[in-house]
Amino acid sequence: MLAHLEELKKNIEGDLYFDLTMRTLYATDASVYRELPLAVARPKHKQDVQKIIAFANKYKIGIIPRTAGTSLAGQVVGKGIIVDVSKYFTEIYEINTKEKWVRLQPGIVLDELNKKLEPLNLFFGPETSTSNRCMVGGMVGNNSCGSHSVIYGTTRDHVLEINGFLSDGSEVTFKSVTLEEYQEKLKLDNLEGKVYRYINETLTNKENQAEIRAEFPKPTINRRNTGYAIDVLLESAPFTEGKEAFNMCKLISGSEGTLVFINDIKLNLIDLPPKIKGVIAVHLNTVAEATRANLIALANKPGAVELLDDIVLQCTKSSIEQSKNRTFIQGDPGALLIVEWARETKEEIEALAAKTEKELRAAGYGYHFPLLFDNDINKVWAIRKAGLGLLGNIPGDMKGAACIEDTAVDVNDQPEFIDEFQKILDKHNTKCVFYAHIGDGELHLRPVMNLKDETDRQLMFTITDEVADLVKKYRGSLSGEHGDGRVRAPFVKKMIGEKNYKMICELKKVWDPNDILNPNKIVNAPPMLESLRYASGQHTPDIKTTFNFEKSLGIVRMAEQCNGAGDCRKSSIIGGTMCPSFQATRNEKDTTRARANILREFLTTSGKQNKFDHKEIYEVMDLCLSCKGCKSECPSNVDVTKLKAEFLQQYYDANGVPLRARMIANFAKANALNKNWPWLANFVMGNPVTGSLLKGVLGMTQKRPLPKMSMQTLRTWARKHADELKPAKGHYVGKVYLFCDEYTDYNESHIGVKAIHLLTRLGYEVVVPKHLESARTYLSKGMVREAQKIVRKNIAMLKDLVTSESPLIGIEPSAILSFRDEYPNLVPAEELEAANHLAKNAFMIDEFIANQFDAGKISKDLFTRANRKVKLHGHCHQKALSSVNFSQKILTIPENYKVEVIPSGCCGMAGSFGYEKEHYDLSMQVGELVLFPAVRKADEQTIIAAPGTSCRHQIKDGTGREAKHTVEILFEALA
Repeated sequence: MLAHLEELKKNIEGDLYFDLTMRTLYATDASVYRELPLAVARPKHKQDVQKIIAFANKYKIGIIPRTAGTSLAGQVVGKGIIVDVSKYFTEIYEINTKEKWVRLQPGIVLDELNKKLEPLNLFFGPETSTSNRCMVGGMVGNNSCGSHSVIYGTTRDHVLEINGFLSDGSEVTFKSVTLEEYQEKLKLDNLEGKVYRYINETLTNKENQAEIRAEFPKPTINRRNTGYAIDVLLESAPFTEGKEAFNMCKLISGSEGTLVFINDIKLNLIDLPPKIKGVIAVHLNTVAEATRANLIALANKPGAVELLDDIVLQCTKSSIEQSKNRTFIQGDPGALLIVEWARETKEEIEALAAKTEKELRAAGYGYHFPLLFDNDINKVWAIRKAGLGLLGNIPGDMKGAACIEDTAVDVNDQPEFIDEFQKILDKHNTKCVFYAHIGDGELHLRPVMNLKDETDRQLMFTITDEVADLVKKYRGSLSGEHGDGRVRAPFVKKMIGEKNYKMICELKKVWDPNDILNPNKIVNAPPMLESLRYASGQHTPDIKTTFNFEKSLGIVRMAEQCNGAGDCRKSSIIGGTMCPSFQATRNEKDTTRARANILREFLTTSGKQNKFDHKEIYEVMDLCLSCKGCKSECPSNVDVTKLKAEFLQQYYDANGVPLRARMIANFAKANALNKNWPWLANFVMGNPVTGSLLKGVLGMTQKRPLPKMSMQTLRTWARKHADELKPAKGHYVGKVYLFCDEYTDYNESHIGVKAIHLLTRLGYEVVVPKHLESARTYLSKGMVREAQKIVRKNIAMLKDLVTSESPLIGIEPSAILSFRDEYPNLVPAEELEAANHLAKNAFMIDEFIANQFDAGKISKDLFTRANRKVKLHGHCHQKALSSVNFSQKILTIPENYKVEVIPSGCCGMAGSFGYEKEHYDLSMQVGELVLFPAVRKADEQTIIAAPGTSCRHQIKDGTGREAKHTVEILFEALA
């Protein structure tokens, strides 16, 4: 087969991979399944797709269409060729504002589409919780719905046309047809005509009609995706009088890529909702209460009603990002009902909210009813959308299993259904997570179990089987929006009856005689427990690490916290820091998910004594910029910066430390040797001959200048000007210890000098204590044990000096924030208290000044009243571990300074990353996403602010503009 794959690779313009690394990265989605595919294809155009289909037919190989890979039922897991359209099938062909439709390719991200449509006052209605990375093709495949399906329905309701390839490679377009056009389709002498004839013969049969109407889920359930949607087709003009015209798109929506390979899609658009939105977050004691309160809320015509249970809410507390969004939550509710309205005026919403609250209180439901507007609404929805990912950060092997998470019943049946469901859980002594679309009768139900344990694996099947019976009792749908895939396909016959199941099996065979289009999904599926992500009785290796991974119960379980939800696939258009390399390349290999997957795979399955000793892991980790974006933005708290550093240390143990890594790690030591001859060091680095030679030896790009040394170190200056480190008499506010980081000390001492002058003018005594470098360079290059030695010495030197009254403050974000992030994870238990004490009292200088200003200890009167504009780029570590808000705040202490935060992620430099020859181009690509264009658009009078040293160098190299540290700007603004 390898030779045949090589032949296919030559014949297509797109990409074809069959190496172990890529196959491993595509072996899972967001489901409980794992199966190595034969290959991964990324077609560039539809001619490539035709060739792949011809190849699949020739060799009887399955092809599995894939977009973002966020499927929860195993739809994009299989042993055939994964065909990923997310890279190249990303064009919007036409937007028709008059007729309100858009025609596009399947790889368009939903939120990116709606951003383009917003200025036209239009949008695509169904929006899933994965809207910032899910793609329209996947939404059609799953018939996705979203939080506002109460008013906007499902994707199926908005698909007008689908162009694609049938299983024989013939191109076809499906759309609404008149009765005359329908009759013409039946006469076609090709596969298209054959599928029309099968549908016609099946659905004109009165017995079949009666069977479908008796056995399929209730039509009152909007979210119903069990089996193929022949029940929906039945309610169209050829078969049911007075119904809408026949459109095969109704069947293809929800068919999970098993009937047609989609090339492009025409979608109906709708007007944007009223701009005024309001949410009441009803705090309830139990989920059972919520199912009844839901009916009262629905009577008041909201646009969405969503549920979060106490397990999800507890997970928000340990999430850096989502813990900031909990401001509206009072106490620890057992359930939260999110009720949203969109109306023309705030008063309308206030009246509806008051009426709903009154009715809920009268019925005895709820104890707190905050009404939220504006940005507070975003906090609510951010928590709701992070729900799935948040469940991944539950420590250990017990996780919410995706098996019955998609049940939908008539909303009026929901209270009784959930009561009976709870009895099933109680019988099996099992806990469950409840969240999502309660307003449309669908709750995501995730029983908590350990799928490495054979008993729990069998329990998953048993509970799914019993819940299927319960859903059938209420004529619900076992799949509401996530699809049957592999996990629910074994129960489809039970759900729709044997005769109907036989019909849809025949339907699949007519459409796909060779069974090449996503085989074994919906029908003819393997047993539910086959090819699970974790093997039965799987042993989780206990690997000795330098970093402390106790919170996640080991490094392997840290990697396993990634459940595949794909939050890391956000683009720069959507915003955020995670993941800069993916934002630049749009390659799955460069996602946080890929890095977690490759590490989990090899640490679990490797037969080597050193399980880290695999080039495949190195290859996937290579483009991680260690920005820490994932530490805060990944809802599952998968900290790849930490994982990468630990991996490199262990990989070096087997393969040695490369010269460049060793030189970069010892950056501070080299500068210490050169501090007495900085002019000589600068000459050697800056001279075209010696500088070029040095860069060549170290594997550095020739396209950047190396950072110059300051003519005097900050420590030297501080010793010579000791008297200047104290405030003027009568103006003493307090004392601070300044952490003299290695970058400021040796390369940018002028910033340190200005910081000291600024602090003293503000009334603070500045003490530069004895300490070593931050260890940042060692951490970034994976020399964790060397870093650990420095960490422990720094803690010993500083622990008895630093207090809440005299904190440790730092100028370079990556250096000072190491005290908060890595330091507590690198010390033995007996030193942890001291490390945590330092972490609690270590602040970026921006944080310190902002907090002191809020406390009334710094006056605006000390600063100029001149008008200035500032554009601010925050450091990645600052975004992940602190906030850019502190920098923004201090820059507005001068009352006429106007600050605009650039909505950039990582600058792309990432310490030494952007200097490294093989990484330079990607580094600049990252900069070009948002940062460089924003800086270039700024006029010459606008100040460019960037607290990070790497960021300032990147801005200079990428745009020619000089960026300043925030403290420089504030110092220069002193009156």
